[in-house]
Parts: sequence; structure tokens; C-alpha cells
Amino acid sequence: MSLMSKLLSLAVITTLTVSAGDNADEVKSYVKNHMIKNKDVKVTQVDIIDSKQLDKPKGWEAFFINIHANVKKGATVFDKVTVPETLFVKDGYTVPTLINLETGEDLKMVLKPDLKSNVYDKKHLVAGNKDAKHKLVIFTDPMCPFCREKVPEVYNAVKENPNTFALYYYHLPLTRIHPVSDIITRAMQVAKAKGLTEDKIIELYKLKVDPREVNATKVLGEIKKQFNMDITEKEINDEKISKEIIFDRDMATQSMVTGTPTLYIDGKWDPSRNKYKELIKKK
Repeated sequence: MSLMSKLLSLAVITTLTVSAGDNADEVKSYVKNHMIKNKDVKVTQVDIIDSKQLDKPKGWEAFFINIHANVKKGATVFDKVTVPETLFVKDGYTVPTLINLETGEDLKMVLKPDLKSNVYDKKHLVAGNKDAKHKLVIFTDPMCPFCREKVPEVYNAVKENPNTFALYYYHLPLTRIHPVSDIITRAMQVAKAKGLTEDKIIELYKLKVDPREVNATKVLGEIKKQFNMDITEKEINDEKISKEIIFDRDMATQSMVTGTPTLYIDGKWDPSRNKYKELIKKK
């Protein structure tokens, strides 16, 4: 998330009042017209991704929303940002989070919307059988330290259990943290377009390179040196490759995914990223 997005998110949290209605239209109206008090922020659209009735505490409904806004940077300059937010609504009132006083659990941190069926795009199936019993979806950054351990682990588990799992893979390069991820992600897309195996592409999670490197010539040189892949700057900047990157990013936005690795099992977020192991034991 960009710095401007963080600022908007902070504004969202600190300007909440308790006046939203308990249905989708009223929530949208509240967010668009009353929630943001910062005069430099103009909400342009509110998308409700999903909503869930909570079993505990009873009577509350969680609304998962994306807030699209223009943030003023100058007299005529604006940043367009999208900020994910969760609102808890009951009896015409809303609060920014619900915390269990006994356990300290913050429901805002443990609830996510379920994935939509369009995430199971055949182009993103990288391992397992499409008709497998369980569907896994992972959003990942090839330079994220935990991704570099978890993604190959999940990928290999799916390869070994192709009738149990189908794995759908989405790129989410966190370029603010790892600028080099954009180059690597594009290289992975080019490799896929050239027909290289998924096994070969997953090897790029072992690439040794400075996470802050932005010189494409150097990065592609290291990919050639370490993995014998010939990929050019022209190829990674091709419009088709850019569209694929945008598609994956938009899918993450629509799913309210902001971090990596984010793993889902049958459409449900798995914060532990390890529940698939239990399914292997049960097969």
C-alpha cells in the first residue's frame, strides 16, 4: 500500500462516527458522504466486496469494502488510491473494529471476505488438477522472505497431491518494500509465456539479488547467470505482460489482499498458511 493510501486509511479510522445503516446501500452512502472528514480526500466510489453475519457477538454484520478516492496533492494534482476497510454494523450504528475483551482478539485482523469464483482462472492454475477436491489460491511476492519459503513448499505439496489440491497463483509484488519484485514478476510472466515449466519458474524464488535493485539489465543478467533464462527488457515491458501484472493486482484489490503470502483454501482465508497440511493427512 502506498504512503498516500496509508494516510487515507488513517483518516478512515479516526473519523468514524456511529450512524451507518445496516444494509449495503446505507453503508455505501455513509462511507461516501460522511465517513471521510479530510477536505483533501474525495471518495469517488465504494465497493462492498462481501459481508458476513457474525455468530459471536450476535447481531453484528461485517462489511468488507474498498474505498476509491482522489487525494489532493496540489492545486490540480490528485492521487487515485484504493483503501480496503472493514466496518462492523448493528442497529444503525458502525464501529471500526470489534475486540474480544476476554481474549484481546481483534476481529478486524482475523476476518477477510471469501474469494469470488472468478479467481479460479485457468491461466492461474499452476499445479494440481482443476477438478481436485480442494482449491488453493496464493498471492505472493518473489522477494518476500516468507514467500520464498512458503510458496515452493505449497507448490511441491500440491504437485505431490494433484487430486487433493488445485493451486492458483497470483503475483502481488510489494514494490514499495522490494522494488526488484516488479522486474522478477515480469520475468516470471515472460518465462510462462515462453512455455517454461512451472518448476523452472518457481526456481526464481531462490534468486539472489538486492531487493532494492531497479536496474533491469542487472536483474535479468542475474536471472541468466543463476538460472540460464534468457529474458530481455523488451520482453518484460511488453504490453501483454503489463496487462497480466495489472490483472493480478486488480484481483488482489478486489479480494482485499494487501500482504504476502496470502493463502486461501476453498475460498476461505487461512492466516496460518498451514491448514492444507491437515487436508493431506485426512486424504
